[in-house]
Amino acid sequence: MTWLLIILYKSVWGGIAALGFAALFNVPVRSFFHIFLFGGIGVFIKFTLLHFNFNIALSSLAGAVAIGFLSIPAAHYKHTPPLIFYIPAVIPMIPGILAYRMILGLISLTGNPKVATYGATLSETVNYGLKVVFILISLSVGVVIPMLLLRKESVKDIKVPFTRK
Repeated sequence: MTWLLIILYKSVWGGIAALGFAALFNVPVRSFFHIFLFGGIGVFIKFTLLHFNFNIALSSLAGAVAIGFLSIPAAHYKHTPPLIFYIPAVIPMIPGILAYRMILGLISLTGNPKVATYGATLSETVNYGLKVVFILISLSVGVVIPMLLLRKESVKDIKVPFTRK
């Protein structure tokens, strides 16, 4: 039960961080509640899956997909583009600590390479870097999937003017 309270705590702070990015990006105030809610839901899904030993990239993907699917009806309800909702809500799930550790590893590899610890430092740095890359890819793919699946019109229905006769 303690893990659930910790995840709810992280979710509230994820929603507050999403509100901060929404204010930074100057989004309409009428969408703040939904952004807070979606940021919290995305962080909740990510950390719940992490608690049950899922991969961090897959957990981030699931949270981003949930945010993407929730942002489409909210966009129709509030008459704003979906990216107003999903960009600030996804930003708190960016792996800042992993990127920080990767940069520290790169600095230590270039600053004072010790032969005894060089291999371990290189391995940790590459590990952190690959995690960062895969998490960022999963976040971006996660918010794009709902946008592609729930288009209002089919590609066949889009009229493209041709200059040929």
